[in-house]
Amino acid sequence: MKDIKLLTTHEQLKALADPFRSELLLRLMEKPKTGQQLSELFNLSRARIHYHLKELEKNELVEIVHKEEKNGIVQKFYQAVAGGFVPDQSLIPYSDMTETVRHMMVSMLEQSKRRILAAPEESLQDESGSKDPAMWKYRSSAYEIHAKEEDFLAWQQKFSTLMEELAEIQRPEPSSDSKLYYFHILGLQIEEGQYEKKKGES
Repeated sequence: MKDIKLLTTHEQLKALADPFRSELLLRLMEKPKTGQQLSELFNLSRARIHYHLKELEKNELVEIVHKEEKNGIVQKFYQAVAGGFVPDQSLIPYSDMTETVRHMMVSMLEQSKRRILAAPEESLQDESGSKDPAMWKYRSSAYEIHAKEEDFLAWQQKFSTLMEELAEIQRPEPSSDSKLYYFHILGLQIEEGQYEKKKGES
């Protein structure tokens, strides 16, 4: 699976504009699943699942990664072709991406919710006693920050480099004492702040 796939056609954007297809794609980013497994997961008919899978496959967003025979029936395992999808800049002026991106973000939040609920107890227990979040075993923070767009983009580049540095430490073969960490990063411009500042804060 590639890290990022560039979306280059309006058909690909249209395929992802469907909220259910966005959710389906996110599930297939996690691990390969069959049409039957997805049917049970979403409590939908196999025919409806098959229709959406074919739309995603036709637009090169998912692929069959392997097949297994069970009771004389060949099961196809589908997986997303990438861990993330980004539209080519040339497509944006001709297509309204707002709702597609919004649906993808909400679906990713749901995915993160599932990860949190399934996380082992030890990942949410911190024995350090520190009041500094930077010393905790987990991270859960929300911020509202005023910044120029160019400053935000410059910081985002630094952050991406930092994440790659962390990933590189255990690449290509994780050590026996390494642990698997899940990150969900969300940052976007908003219209109005919700956090009330204390008196004297800038």
